[in-house]
Amino acid sequence: MASRSVNKVILIGNLGKDAETKFTPGGAARTTFSIATSRRWKDQQTGEWKEETDWHNVVLWRQENVANYLTKGKQVYVEGRLQTRNYEDKDGKKVYVTEVVAEDVILLSRGEGAPAAGEMNQSRPVSAPRGAQRPPQPAPSDDFGGGPVTDDDVPF
Repeated sequence: MASRSVNKVILIGNLGKDAETKFTPGGAARTTFSIATSRRWKDQQTGEWKEETDWHNVVLWRQENVANYLTKGKQVYVEGRLQTRNYEDKDGKKVYVTEVVAEDVILLSRGEGAPAAGEMNQSRPVSAPRGAQRPPQPAPSDDFGGGPVTDDDVPF
């Protein structure tokens, strides 16, 4: 019987700095950027709200024009897989790096001259699965006439 495994990552977060694109000796574009994701919870003992932020390093291959749109503070949707690689630093110590290798990147927040969500990655990379659908776009506000729903609005 064949074993199954899954390596899939979906992130929605804000860029920590502008994306950078460099080219391999073979001419392939490699765009890198970092995304911050946060979670909030209420401490059971003190009743205070706490927040924790995680940073994720993302690599996007063969999308040379995308770095112009991925600027600090923009919100993005990233879908891809985790990849861990290692190398030896200058002191001979082995260093492990875990990155998200992006298969799809969608800009969720717009700035002046930026494409609408989903326009940035019109042609999916070769590694993207066929028939994959884009995620639904988040609603700008709730249905009750207020602003976005926050954790404070949830009754539990």
